[in-house]
Amino acid sequence: MREERTEVLVVGAGPVGLASALLLAEAGLEVSLIDREERTTARSYACALHPSTLELLDRLGLATLLLEHGRRVPTVALYDGEERRAEVRLSALSQKFPFLLILPQSALETALEQRLRKAGIIVNWNHRFAGFQDETAEVAAIIEELGGTSTGYIVPHWETIVKRRTTLRAQFIVGADGRHSMVRQRLGLDSERAGGTESFAAYEFEAEKAGEDEVRIVLDNASTNVLWPLPGNKYRWTFQMAEAGAAAVFPEKERRAARLASPVVDEKIRQYVQKIAGERAPWFSMGVKEITWCTRVVFEHELVRQFGRNRCWLAGDAAHQTGPAGVQSMNAGFLEAEALAESVRKVVRENGSMQLFEAYNRQWREQWRRLLGLAGGLKGRAQTSEWIRGRAGRILPCLPGVRDLGEMARQIGLEFE
Repeated sequence: MREERTEVLVVGAGPVGLASALLLAEAGLEVSLIDREERTTARSYACALHPSTLELLDRLGLATLLLEHGRRVPTVALYDGEERRAEVRLSALSQKFPFLLILPQSALETALEQRLRKAGIIVNWNHRFAGFQDETAEVAAIIEELGGTSTGYIVPHWETIVKRRTTLRAQFIVGADGRHSMVRQRLGLDSERAGGTESFAAYEFEAEKAGEDEVRIVLDNASTNVLWPLPGNKYRWTFQMAEAGAAAVFPEKERRAARLASPVVDEKIRQYVQKIAGERAPWFSMGVKEITWCTRVVFEHELVRQFGRNRCWLAGDAAHQTGPAGVQSMNAGFLEAEALAESVRKVVRENGSMQLFEAYNRQWREQWRRLLGLAGGLKGRAQTSEWIRGRAGRILPCLPGVRDLGEMARQIGLEFE
């Protein structure tokens, strides 16, 4: 088995992994970036960048480009059926970018990957993290390069194979490889739960007429549902599904730009979206002209008990997950990547203390315990409406903020403790 060396290995080339590699490169560190997939995603579920994330991306020289691809949304409105109960005005925040930027994850990942290429870093696609050995001053990661072969005669199919294995020696590993993180699994890190499993069906569609530039969240007695305005005359409904009725009849998240389906199936889905939207959001009047993409996604409310150890650390969905409405997990991941890159830089370039990583762990464990309502959370005031007070726990993952979540909460009569 051949051996190679780098200073930092980043596992996972989703948004947080790409940003981690770029932040490390900007800090003057040698970086290797791998992902088991063959390319960036063509479509996505996470599609909203918080104001604080946009500030970080602006420091990396990407905000202007992303603003051209996205839709600026200054308001998040909370509904119960047809009644508008409250709104959060991001335009009132003291931020350089006082709005959500909604754009396809594919556009975000493409921009990050192109920026990495300018920094001299390429993504090693079709490379899988298989495990590691933790040594005193470095880690020895086992990387598998994947390929494929056609098997079968009567019914041929494509089978993934391991073409070669490499030992990559690095001073640090950053695991940004998502919900099913192999880095987390190989570290043997357990998670604590903060609620049950939630299943959502997402439908992207062209509307018959234009709607408002705001995210609308419907919090009825039984479900959380979100209408996202996307660039162009497109929108996305995200419906929470009762698990008993959430059969997996939708395509998975795809890395192809086109979804293959029959006109009959598309028409049935279109009618279904129109029907459910009318039942859960009677104010919905823009109409569903054509379904362009759909998928089913399952979310867990959970947090790792430790963000890493020694020379292997996690960021983003590899460490935590919450509901989709506020896109908190991905956006927090960008901030974690920034903090983690700075800690790595100080240790590698300035002989800093390894205790920096314990501080990173404490900071983000405490923040996420609050975000998940495991410690503190949203609390009402004396004048807070009963509707807001009664749904405070469900509103918490819906607010599109991490650092500025308290400022948003105060607009609707809540305190973030």
